[in-house]
Amino acid sequence: MKAKTDDQARARALRLQGKTYDDIARELGVSKSSVSLWVRDLPRPRKSPADLTRHMDMMRGVRNGNLERTYARNRKRSRGEIDPFTDRDLLIAGVALYWAEGSKSKPWRANKRVIFTNSDPNMVRVYLAWLRLVGVAPEDCGFRVSIHMSADVTEAERFWAQLVGVPVETLYPPTLKRHTPKTNRQNTGDGYRGCLVVTVRRSSELYERIEGWWAGIVDGVGAQLPAIPPGSVG
Repeated sequence: MKAKTDDQARARALRLQGKTYDDIARELGVSKSSVSLWVRDLPRPRKSPADLTRHMDMMRGVRNGNLERTYARNRKRSRGEIDPFTDRDLLIAGVALYWAEGSKSKPWRANKRVIFTNSDPNMVRVYLAWLRLVGVAPEDCGFRVSIHMSADVTEAERFWAQLVGVPVETLYPPTLKRHTPKTNRQNTGDGYRGCLVVTVRRSSELYERIEGWWAGIVDGVGAQLPAIPPGSVG
């Protein structure tokens, strides 16, 4: 009986030192339920800054692990929803891609040239596959790097030339953007390679086809779209 009383006293002393139920049970060699019975009337101890930091790190790790698993599961499921990927899928995807990222003729600046600019290598690969689908031969494409002058221009040209499968010397001269020290740029570091500009030579007819395809997509969704405000450019 005295041993049990001693355990109770030690448990209460440890609790007042800020120990957890698990800590006390482990140190005394008793059950966690016994510890709870002996000390539950005592105030809950405040965690030390070090304990709080450890707890936050643990919870952050659990949360990040859960988020990563959820991300991987969602990505795998949605990726499977695209299979099989048909030529018609690529046609529509490429038209939407160009209309979002490509050069477009304006009422105040008529320019029916097919020019696409992007920094995402996979987006460039999809766009080039789309060009092949619509009948553009590889030799009808010209490539140019657009990049900040403070970056490694030579390495960027090597990267893009390898991606699109052309010799570096066949690239058009790069467009160098002047560095502005006051600008807080995020696209820096070893992975920064600027943008690749893809120009289709003699492309006025293709541009007109793109406009038609895009109009067909807009017509296809028809009544699901809100009306364009008067005076806006469609």
